[in-house]
Amino acid sequence: MSTSPHTEHVLTLDCPEAPGIVHAVSRFLLEHGSDIIDNQQFGDRRDGHFFMRVRFAATADETATETLRRDFAAVAAPFAMRWHLEPVSTRRRVLVMVSRYGHCLNDLLFRARSGDLPVDVVAVVSNHRDHEALVTWHGIPFFHVPVTAATKPEAEARLLGLVDSFDVDLVVLARYMQVLSDSLCSRLAGRAINIHHSFLPSFKGAKPYHQAHERGVKLVGATAHYVTADLDEGPIIAQEVRDVDHSHTPENLVAIGRDAESAALARAVRWHCEGRVFVQGRRTVILR
Repeated sequence: MSTSPHTEHVLTLDCPEAPGIVHAVSRFLLEHGSDIIDNQQFGDRRDGHFFMRVRFAATADETATETLRRDFAAVAAPFAMRWHLEPVSTRRRVLVMVSRYGHCLNDLLFRARSGDLPVDVVAVVSNHRDHEALVTWHGIPFFHVPVTAATKPEAEARLLGLVDSFDVDLVVLARYMQVLSDSLCSRLAGRAINIHHSFLPSFKGAKPYHQAHERGVKLVGATAHYVTADLDEGPIIAQEVRDVDHSHTPENLVAIGRDAESAALARAVRWHCEGRVFVQGRRTVILR
């Protein structure tokens, strides 16, 4: 058995369904002295599309990742693969946006600080100052960017400037209560995640949990999805559901909803940053 040091990588790919994909990937890893640790794959028969995520150990040296990427390009080309390969230790650079509700922000900051999420929160942007002290305590830059109808283009331009200057990989809307413009949604396509309560569209507007209480709902939920120009209709990444009943007050529903929102958003961020999410049209494939 080899005693050479190894470093773990993750390879993700998707492409039109065709014979020989798994064989080609496995042969490539074998030829490069790699050991497969974990593998998930899914062939969508309806769409004729194939998805794969492989975690493997490769010989550790300074050029290992670069060599693997260069050589895998020749494997990917005949299958028209969309693919990504990087070390498992890679941490995504995340910018969080928030308004007045801080439960999702607080949860993400704690998970990032404790190492539970493979992310570095590099900045927090808010249209209010409510959570400035919390963010500053975590040692993270806080940017107050007020938004009105008149200043929205300027505010979004500043946001994009921060995304570029901080080299941001992912933008997380942690209860950010402003609608992003279509152009901004396009610029952030595939790298912006939002969270909302799953009562939409049944209970729109203010106090959805109070509306739900009036209707005697039996489930409280939350949905995390990619941001698109279609408001709250982007590809769904994660959902959380909790049972409730007649004994719960509107305040109880709000508290339960906060927990559901935090859990769903954290799971979506984790899956995205671990390379488990593939967007296929209006839906996602999650290789857990």
